[in-house]
Amino acid sequence: MNKTLQKIKSLTPAQVIVSYYFVAIAFSFLLLSLPNVHLPGIKISWIDTLFTAVSAVSVTGLTVINISETYSIFGIAVLLFILQLGGIGIMSIGTFFWLLVGKRIGLRERQLIMVDHNQFNMSGAVKLIREIIKILLLIEAVGAVIFTLYFTQYFDGFDEALLHGIFASVSATTNGGFDITGQSMTPYFNDYFVQIINMILIILGAIGFPVLIELKEFLSHKNKKFRFSLFTKITTATFGALLVIGTLVLLAFESFKAFKAYSWHETLFAAMFHSVSSRSGGMTTMDITQFSEATNLFMSALMFIGASPSSAGGGIRTTTFAIAILFLINFARGKNTIQIFKREIQLIDVFRSYAVIILAGFMVLVATMALILTEPEASLIEIVFEITSAFGTCGMSLGITEDLSGPGKFIIMALMFIGRVGLISFLFTIGGKTDPTKFHYPKERVIIG
Repeated sequence: MNKTLQKIKSLTPAQVIVSYYFVAIAFSFLLLSLPNVHLPGIKISWIDTLFTAVSAVSVTGLTVINISETYSIFGIAVLLFILQLGGIGIMSIGTFFWLLVGKRIGLRERQLIMVDHNQFNMSGAVKLIREIIKILLLIEAVGAVIFTLYFTQYFDGFDEALLHGIFASVSATTNGGFDITGQSMTPYFNDYFVQIINMILIILGAIGFPVLIELKEFLSHKNKKFRFSLFTKITTATFGALLVIGTLVLLAFESFKAFKAYSWHETLFAAMFHSVSSRSGGMTTMDITQFSEATNLFMSALMFIGASPSSAGGGIRTTTFAIAILFLINFARGKNTIQIFKREIQLIDVFRSYAVIILAGFMVLVATMALILTEPEASLIEIVFEITSAFGTCGMSLGITEDLSGPGKFIIMALMFIGRVGLISFLFTIGGKTDPTKFHYPKERVIIG
């Protein structure tokens, strides 16, 4: 027992966080295996239950079953709880309960919060958790009220409208990608109000909790000299640029193909919605198998980039992509520093960005080769799309999820898990304890390129 406790105490914060997510998946698996979770006469295999649990904890939304035809009202409530667990974050939920029971938040817990939310110091960690939970629950509550009142025109009774309203709000805000309509967002293809509310909720869940906290402080700040952090500026600029670029590219690629039969406003909203959703939301308003391979490949790139750090989304994250692009631009101009918004980015962040991109690219490549072997009937574009959707915790699919083999399901589950915990935490989990360099050798130049 003592040896076990010593081993647990010797784990790094990153290793503890990853372990907590494993525990969360096991707990979710047990919850989804409870009696009365499924509709009468419905039975699903343990691997499909595990797949659903991983997808819900990682707030991905890829499913090998039809949620509306499988789970009872109780099962949907369980799924909502798991989505909250994954969307808010394991440490955020844990800290919230510690605060409720009056437990003192010690140094170890603050270190875990810092790692789970990619923070650089432990000061203000508990305040950060409080703000995250308050803001996220407020967004979900407002979204649920709006959807419920609006859905009364779609559903017969208020109870059904309430169920769909709450689920739609939580799924969109946590970027979960799950739906209980059985048709994603296709029933609302011509309902721009529902689409706009969904896009707003997806963006609020994916743009990053620190950004939302700073926005709240700015709105409540009486001093007009309030300054947004460099993180918020880079994240917001990158997020907005990718949204606009995604919309324009989809319009350019599909205006004379998949969008050809639609009016200009239907085309605009279809392009805009899928640009937003392919970042991490996972919802679709039309059959994306109608899109060309070029469009699906481009959407795969958007899913690979994913959402912002310390958000409900996955992928390599927006700041990683932004720093990599800024470095290339500055390097091409002969500069050895990255300066933006009157600030200079530290070299360690450039190293971290390229480490994440290289590892993510390698994982996608290996997973692609593995799925080509395990899923011989699927096309290459379908496999790449499925892999980037899993890694980016997006949840979109070209229709091969339900037909995945056993090994294929485990590959996708691994990608969803890594996409949720984050590649930095995953790297540190593999690397173990940090070993600072105690001495340096003479430096020497190496020919590159």
